[in-house]
Amino acid sequence: MSVAGSPQSPDRAAAVCRSAGFVRIVATADGDALAAAGLLARALSAIEVPYQVTTAAIPEAPATDADCTVAVGCDVGDVVVRADPLAVEAYGIARELAADVADPTLAAAGAVAAGSEPTGELLEAVGLERRPGVAVPTDPTDLAASTLVHADFSGDDDAVADRLDRLSYDGSTDARRRLASDVALAAVDGAPERAAESVERAVRPYGCDRFETLGGYADVLNAVAQDRPGTGIALALALGRRVDEAAIETWRDHGRRAHAAIRAADTGRYDGVFVARVDGDAPIDTVARLVGAYRSPEPVAVAVTDGRAAVVADRPIEAPLREAARTLDGRAIARNGRGTASFDGTPTDYVTAFREAIDA
Repeated sequence: MSVAGSPQSPDRAAAVCRSAGFVRIVATADGDALAAAGLLARALSAIEVPYQVTTAAIPEAPATDADCTVAVGCDVGDVVVRADPLAVEAYGIARELAADVADPTLAAAGAVAAGSEPTGELLEAVGLERRPGVAVPTDPTDLAASTLVHADFSGDDDAVADRLDRLSYDGSTDARRRLASDVALAAVDGAPERAAESVERAVRPYGCDRFETLGGYADVLNAVAQDRPGTGIALALALGRRVDEAAIETWRDHGRRAHAAIRAADTGRYDGVFVARVDGDAPIDTVARLVGAYRSPEPVAVAVTDGRAAVVADRPIEAPLREAARTLDGRAIARNGRGTASFDGTPTDYVTAFREAIDA
């Protein structure tokens, strides 16, 4: 985290926010950043500091008269929250601002959305325990929509129903264990080695009062952050049951579109890079993450459509991502091996520019 470019502690960042007459929170469009923005917004509301929250895939410096701009996952503010996971860092600031409203479960869900696990004091504060089964925000009948896993049943409600029937699933502890084992085996069938590690996020989840499991909560955060940011902000602010229900519907649609896009993708394998060309309405960030985890034989996975691309890699990719976008008069942002870009051109234009940049 930094304030005006210098490293700062949570108490100093909180002091900047507390003294402001109006705070603008600008966050990237992902579940971790959304959770972080919600934590900060709740704390500001508790101490009666006016605020506004906006999200964008690639945030720009806002033209605003706010006394303080808090950048979450990007570098366009006076206070910058950029450590991974973002929600854990924001939780520390929120505790300094208003400890009684700092929600450790939201912070933990944000961490899971970022691909991490809650640990240490945060895990103790959450007080959740693992249980057998799979990480979905409703019940296993909705497993087809999960974007924590991509397997033969993903995106296919009938296939999930057949699977549950074959396993004689009745909700018991033994049945939940059978389902988790079956999902894990399906996810690694024909997949790259990293799938075995990736699918661990989808099984033996932490139980959770909101959205059933912590992994399910995280999955919903990622979906609404990309598809319905207004609903996402309301969700992070815990504005009621109707918001949660709308978020679940968004999650179902998001997951189905992501899995359908992966199956319909035009794929290509290059030296170190696996490319999935998808239709324009595909949720490319989720597609890139799932392709990277469960389909790509290469260490770098790219999901691309006209004017947009997302990249997932086992290495830092911010420099080549930005260079490729810049070549095509676009913009990009990345952190923790994941990034997204906008550009002026075709998927082929971007793939060529990205391959040249990553090889440079």
